[in-house]
Amino acid sequence: MTNWVYPLGTAADGTWDVSIGTSDSALSVDGWAHTGLKVATLAAGADVVLPAAAEERIVVPLNGSFTVTVDGTAYELDGRASVFHGPSDVLYSGTGRAVSIRSADGGRVAVATAAAKDAYPTRLVTAAETPVELRGAGNCSRQVHNFGTPAALEADRFIVCEVLTPAGNWSSYPPHKHDEEKDGETHLEEIYYFETRVAAGSAAQADADAIGYQRVYASDDRPIDVSAEVRTGDVVLVPYGWHGPAMAAPGYDLYYLNVMAGPGPVREWLISDDPHHGWVRQTWDGQDVDPRLPFGA
Repeated sequence: MTNWVYPLGTAADGTWDVSIGTSDSALSVDGWAHTGLKVATLAAGADVVLPAAAEERIVVPLNGSFTVTVDGTAYELDGRASVFHGPSDVLYSGTGRAVSIRSADGGRVAVATAAAKDAYPTRLVTAAETPVELRGAGNCSRQVHNFGTPAALEADRFIVCEVLTPAGNWSSYPPHKHDEEKDGETHLEEIYYFETRVAAGSAAQADADAIGYQRVYASDDRPIDVSAEVRTGDVVLVPYGWHGPAMAAPGYDLYYLNVMAGPGPVREWLISDDPHHGWVRQTWDGQDVDPRLPFGA
């Protein structure tokens, strides 16, 4: 069976901590065709370069600030101290354009990709422009930064967002799928890139091990069964099937970057809930959003 879980270090390629599914990735994943992800940790003054390819890209600072150059034009991305410090500026490169990423002071950066043909203009989406959504309620509350969704960004194929879940909460819940083209659903591959931390205000011991969990299971006769413990730098691929919950363990906040794209005719996130668990959404009507949200600077 194809491996769908990549702990930190198992999807590395040269200067990249993670390199999966991109046009120049050395790691080949059977059955994976539409989405990609790269993550790099740059020392002060260092850079990485992605050659022009038939893919669109969005550059997401995870910590630190970056200068991104596309077709000779430099864009300054004001970053953040960590993914738990609110939205960051991000840059959409468009398709078929070389991208250079440099950090004067060092930092960690992600690049989401999707195979694409149609050209859209390069666009800087600032932190102030990023739509911030508080989704769910009670212990299913989470915060979503929708900088790369159809309502926020013109693009060819991909849908990109990031989700922050307070310690003890569940997100990507109820379990849902988007693995076929039909009324009310679109076929989308999905990448989860995770980061974790000891929850703010916690009196953690020195050797605390910030963890979360991710679940993926079959929605039809295609076999998949993932129950993964995740930490900073880990990746879980969702080719099909029900996925969720993504669980923030008590004591530890959870972040994930989602990259989705597929072969369908429309760029839209349409999902079907697992019919055993969809009723849970109705319980949120009488609950407040977790007061620990929103995370911010």
